[in-house]
Amino acid sequence: MALFGKSKKPGDTTSQLPQILPEHVGIIMDGNGRWAKKRGLPRKAGHREGAKTFRTITRYCSDIGIRYLTVYAFSTENWKRPEDEVGSLMRLFKSYLEEALSDFKDDDIVVRFIGDKSGFSPELQALMTENEESSADRDGMVLNIAMNYGSRDEMLRAVRGICAEVQQGNLSPEQIDEKVFSAHLYTAGQPDPDLIIRPSGEYRISNFMLWQAAYTEFVIMNKLWPDFTTDDMDEALQIYSQRNRRYGGV
Repeated sequence: MALFGKSKKPGDTTSQLPQILPEHVGIIMDGNGRWAKKRGLPRKAGHREGAKTFRTITRYCSDIGIRYLTVYAFSTENWKRPEDEVGSLMRLFKSYLEEALSDFKDDDIVVRFIGDKSGFSPELQALMTENEESSADRDGMVLNIAMNYGSRDEMLRAVRGICAEVQQGNLSPEQIDEKVFSAHLYTAGQPDPDLIIRPSGEYRISNFMLWQAAYTEFVIMNKLWPDFTTDDMDEALQIYSQRNRRYGGV
């Protein structure tokens, strides 16, 4: 099984895409469990289908020129789910991380994991590090996979890091500004997301990139993540292209 499924051929959607694409897209991959329930299947079946969609959409975003893609794969709150579901997710993560090392080698995509890696098994942590190191020299799209990620936790970590620098005398309180704070987040050095897409029809942000999304455009789509297609991605990009982004101005 390849890490990424086949995307549309380059000429298939060029005329449908807006001339100006968002530089950074975030996706809250939601609806795997409900997709499975509707079909009388165990939740892990939904997660497997959602992983296939992740592969297809990620490669498609790379093909059409998105520079940064951040996908919400596993939140700090997801540990509260039933033990068998969490165990199934961990096995799924392990399988895809192992496959990525060979399947991903010909893709010009930089893989990064954002979140608290220490919550995962040493084996998973090692696979994450290996995937990051093996793709570090590429110059294509940056793929941020948010695992054991929560934006509140991210911001608390940033505050603690800044406090430590102040205590060490490397930073004064007067120097702390938005730029300094952003530099202590997992997404340091990356632009804030221009667009966040949430499939499944839920109208909430779910602790995802709270700081970074201050002026992000949101598109809510009434389709469960396993059913999300490249055509849906095109539709979200078209909706984004019609927004007037004023950033608090007139």
